[in-house]
Amino acid sequence: MAEVTFSKIRKEYGDGTVAVQDLNLDIVDGEFMVLVGPSGCGKSTALRMIAGLEEISDGDLNIGPRRVNDLPPGARDVAMVFQNYALYPHMTVGENMGFALEMAKVPKAEISRRVADAARILGLTEYLNRKPKALSGGQRQRVAMGRAIVREPAVFLMDEPLSNLDAKLRVQMRAEIIRLQRELATTMVYVTHDQVEAMTMGDRVAVMRKGVLQQVADPQVLYERPDNLFVAGFIGSPAMNFLASTIERNGDGYVARIGSQSLVLDPQCIATYPRVADYVGREVILGVRPEHFEAGASSDLGPGHQLDVAVELAEAMGSETHVHFGLDVPAVTTDGVQGGGDDTELGGRTRVTARLDGTVRASAGDHIQLAVKTRFSHLFDPASGLPLR
Repeated sequence: MAEVTFSKIRKEYGDGTVAVQDLNLDIVDGEFMVLVGPSGCGKSTALRMIAGLEEISDGDLNIGPRRVNDLPPGARDVAMVFQNYALYPHMTVGENMGFALEMAKVPKAEISRRVADAARILGLTEYLNRKPKALSGGQRQRVAMGRAIVREPAVFLMDEPLSNLDAKLRVQMRAEIIRLQRELATTMVYVTHDQVEAMTMGDRVAVMRKGVLQQVADPQVLYERPDNLFVAGFIGSPAMNFLASTIERNGDGYVARIGSQSLVLDPQCIATYPRVADYVGREVILGVRPEHFEAGASSDLGPGHQLDVAVELAEAMGSETHVHFGLDVPAVTTDGVQGGGDDTELGGRTRVTARLDGTVRASAGDHIQLAVKTRFSHLFDPASGLPLR
């Protein structure tokens, strides 16, 4: 096992494109670290720099005590699992798993031992003599992981290894990878664009955007205390709703005016975002997660916590119902308030999603009342995108 340390790492290509800039990240020994972000955010580039498949333009990369910037991939003691399985079709499972060891002139008895151990861990023992074409997608991915395991590396690198699998198999393989990492007690760096994977798998999650690290924390901290609008909108499914609002005094408290309606801000929200006092009469972005709505008829929240909405789409999903509606305020992106009128499908209005209990019945065209648990709401500055903490 080993720790991995990025110190002011920069990756710039010959055409001037900067893929990663000023990346500082400490991945501790034995940690499951997930790098997550949209396509083009630099997460795979960062992983490939650990592997030695991308040159580092500036900064220092350490694996354990060694600076590895100039070391070839084979000298870094890492093993990588790619998105495509990259198995040799003419070799058996056992031969695929042991091939790298054979090329490294490892004794045959040692290769057999390592392959047998990896096959036991991955549930592949009965498939060792099969060819890849006789395996399912999940089994092929396990073979690819087995090929990495037998090398007994200090660091495992995984680049979106589940993206080619169907939804049910992805869930199963997530559990298997977590179990594998715990059993091997090894350092693992895992890249994905799927924030659900990131939240369910990582000890900590590093969120990246446009080559810049936005926040690194354990999943619950990312969910409850995002450092900026981008992290708030990226983490959570369905995504957080952003509502352009104006802060007003309400006795000893505050309300957020949203178009012609307003919401009383719970004392817990005000305690979390104390700078709200500086924004009276000013615009803010109110962040409300879909799961923090509830049907007004069944809510015990007091007056001032409700919105009157017109349902545009209701999705009954069994255990929950997703209700989509619009509010007459300018749309907000992770860069702040857009305004104008043509920036959303709703003609300048904001599209909002509420995730309600599955017993709620609603249809397009219904006018309903929704209560908002503002104690869980978030407040951001529209210019900087930073929280009002």
